[in-house]
Amino acid sequence: MDRRSQILTIAGHLFSQRGYHATSMRELARHLNLQGGSLYAYIQSKEELLLEVVRQAAERFQRVLEELPRGDPATRMKALVKGHLRVIAEELPRATVFFHEWKHLSPPLLEVRLATLFVLSALNWTYQWYRPEGPLSLDELSEAYAKLVLKALGVAASPEGEHSEEGGEDGEA
Repeated sequence: MDRRSQILTIAGHLFSQRGYHATSMRELARHLNLQGGSLYAYIQSKEELLLEVVRQAAERFQRVLEELPRGDPATRMKALVKGHLRVIAEELPRATVFFHEWKHLSPPLLEVRLATLFVLSALNWTYQWYRPEGPLSLDELSEAYAKLVLKALGVAASPEGEHSEEGGEDGEA
């Protein structure tokens, strides 16, 4: 792992544990066994670190979207939910920063859409309580969440057991 990757990894852990504002550059340097000023050979600012940690998590979530299977909305939603929860489970520190600390980015870096926020908010809170040894397996949790999200977005089961979009024009999600 190169030095910049190490800095981003440690920054992600510290930001997730202490928060963005409560983590100083001096503290980050100490965890990396660097002089405080030496960090600036690898980064320009603390906000750059936050942006990169958030971006890395966002890229993992984006790959889930890009790899969704073709098919009916229910199949796609189930794959989305399962993939999203997998990213949270595998990237817990970065996911925590992504969910909590992104709000500290400057306004030009923040753009979201309402439906995306709704679905992501429903999924993102799982990092607070999800435990692999818990009562639901990842598959069971994914199935339950997908059903709830589909219902909230107006996708209802058809008589044949498949899902269709209520009030939609083309039936695609």
